Amino acid sequence: MNCLVDPRKLVRFDFGPLHPFKTYRLGLTYSLMEAYGLTNAASVYTLEPREATEQEAQSFHTEGYLEILRLADSGMWVPNLFSHGLGTGDNPVFPGVYEWGMLVAGASIDCAKEILAGRAEIAFNMSGGLHHAMPSRASGFCHVNDVVLAINTLLADEKRIAYVDIDAHHGDGVQYAFYSTDRVLTISIHQSGHTIFPGSGFVDEIGQEAGRGYAVNVPLLPGAGDDAYQQVLDEVICPLLDAYNPDILVTQLGADALRGDRVAGLGMSLRQFERFAIFFHELKKPWLALGGGGYDVGNAVRAWTLAWARMNNTALPDKIPQEWLTQAATYSVTTMTLRGKDAEEPSSARVLKDLDRTLRALKETVFPLIISRQLKANQSSDG
Repeated sequence: MNCLVDPRKLVRFDFGPLHPFKTYRLGLTYSLMEAYGLTNAASVYTLEPREATEQEAQSFHTEGYLEILRLADSGMWVPNLFSHGLGTGDNPVFPGVYEWGMLVAGASIDCAKEILAGRAEIAFNMSGGLHHAMPSRASGFCHVNDVVLAINTLLADEKRIAYVDIDAHHGDGVQYAFYSTDRVLTISIHQSGHTIFPGSGFVDEIGQEAGRGYAVNVPLLPGAGDDAYQQVLDEVICPLLDAYNPDILVTQLGADALRGDRVAGLGMSLRQFERFAIFFHELKKPWLALGGGGYDVGNAVRAWTLAWARMNNTALPDKIPQEWLTQAATYSVTTMTLRGKDAEEPSSARVLKDLDRTLRALKETVFPLIISRQLKANQSSDG
């Protein structure tokens, strides 16, 4: 069975008319999934979001930060907002901001619990993936870090986790949470921090102490394109997941790396995004999938629909159902085909040369650490 969070109760929250984060993309995505018949299959069940408890949230966030966020739930100014990253252009306070963050987090936690209980092989919370929030501050449109809270739920059950993040922005909050442990392998592929928020995720950030080698970062130059992404998939993600052999896979499927995004400029195609989903599905691991960025609404809707289809071992036709096109037009979303008609453009020599340097660095640093430790662990278990 596969579990899907029904996000429609979340579309009432509003970051503001000028903010690029549009919650209505969640409702449009669910509607497109419905139009393709992906929500009512016999192998699918849905969950309603519920608020995470304070105790659950405090597995990562500080009590003081959660109190400030709760006080800001009215949408009014309260003291100490700015010291917690709140009330800024990126992280506004709006009516229900605490409820929003805790509902998204509760949904991701519940997805983790469905997997642990054996009720779901795959669970998808498209509203989740808010990977920038830190213990005591909001950051990068993220108020509560549902990713960390969900992974902490899995860790409490003694699971080994591989986390793969394909959002255009470095998954800094998740890396921060697990930088010193070997129980979570974090792999983030993102636009270089020299060119985009949050200004981190460089190749030499490889973890520390017990976690040395278990933080893997692949920064890409703007305009990276599909060739670069496929090379990362083949030469980094595949061998490291094979060596680490996690109990559970967690992915952050941000759609802002796609061509045409308002915020980033990595130029991935929807076809390449779909190839990532196919790869993750073929690993045959319990899989917790989360959403993330995506500021071209049409891109985000199509990407997450394609991903959910592949989670259900379904290849969708490119023709989008007419009833959805009519609904989308009310939001000025005029996407006509599921994967787009643009030809895939080859990655530039400049991009590939920079990526080659990154890959050489990773193969000299993190690869030996992860592979050698896994060999020792296998020898120990055999003995």
